[in-house]
Amino acid sequence: MNNLSPPKLSVALLHYPVKNKNGEIITSAVTNLDLHDIARIAKTYGVESFYVITPLNDQRALVEKIVSHWIDGWGGTYNPKRKAALTLIRVKSSLEEAVADIKADTGTDVRVVVTCAAPKQKTLKFEDFRHRLTDPTQAYLLAFGTAWGLTDEFLDASDFILEPVKGAAKYNHLPVRSAVAIILDRLLGR
Repeated sequence: MNNLSPPKLSVALLHYPVKNKNGEIITSAVTNLDLHDIARIAKTYGVESFYVITPLNDQRALVEKIVSHWIDGWGGTYNPKRKAALTLIRVKSSLEEAVADIKADTGTDVRVVVTCAAPKQKTLKFEDFRHRLTDPTQAYLLAFGTAWGLTDEFLDASDFILEPVKGAAKYNHLPVRSAVAIILDRLLGR
């Protein structure tokens, strides 16, 4: 990575449009562990923002309540490191809202890079994305899906699909928190 200017990289955790185990399009529930762990991972790797995206009003309110406890409430006093990480969280109802937010913050166009555990025809290699992140004139949003992954239509509409993380076994169903950690380390780790 170019140490002169940090990459304009944000991450997003999408709860819609995702698939269930039967391939049906659903909206998944927000989990407290994802909020805390992904925020901490993002902060560790210098990510600009962590977007939690859900179209459900009650789920957005839940995220705001959890984040408020750790930023404005007793949790921030009790654990300042957790507070520092959770300040990265921004709650939006759609990917389009997140992209508009990043564009307003950076003044640049935003490229959406999505993740998928299944191999796809054309994928962006980790080393190629790592190189792209050295361009200070371009902002990126790296999108992760919950449940059984992002829908095919969503993947097809993205700017890039990042190559999947591959382990030593054929089994490939990482927890999203682990996938975020592995991918950010490959992209931004020293």
